[in-house]
Amino acid sequence: MTADTPVAELLFQQEDATPFDTDAATLKPWSQALACLRSAHKCWLSTVGPDGRPHAAPVMVVLADGAPCIASRPHSRKSRNLAGNPRAVITVSGEDLDLVVSGEAHRVSGGTALRRVAAAFATKYGWTFDIRDGRVHDESLPGSPEYAFHQISPVRAFGYGTDGLTATRWRFNRT
Repeated sequence: MTADTPVAELLFQQEDATPFDTDAATLKPWSQALACLRSAHKCWLSTVGPDGRPHAAPVMVVLADGAPCIASRPHSRKSRNLAGNPRAVITVSGEDLDLVVSGEAHRVSGGTALRRVAAAFATKYGWTFDIRDGRVHDESLPGSPEYAFHQISPVRAFGYGTDGLTATRWRFNRT
């Protein structure tokens, strides 16, 4: 699955009477959001538990096929939350952009896709995973624990300039 190029629009219009800039020239390109994710050492993943309560946790994030991916133990709270409700939000504060990506998570499966995500983790963090029998393992830890990769397919995203005055909304067309 590859992420498509979203429609960029101002988050606020002049009639909204906000302190945000309403000049279309201040729209941020999606490439800037991807660069923010690429350079982030960690981000925050927010999920919803079965009782409706929110859960947030810091996670390492990589891009695979143009979409953010995280690694999590299959029985962790975040993985169990995503299994029950795929809606998720990733937030990250970058040098020139604060980013909120809202979307739906799905567990990555299939040898080729798993290897792509594993390669992205190895490249960015030096964190290596072994893929065997369609499962992801960390051989560097005692017991070779299993991990799950989740890819977040963005539905909408928001980018806020560090100047505190600019805001962009990106909407993704999902069919």
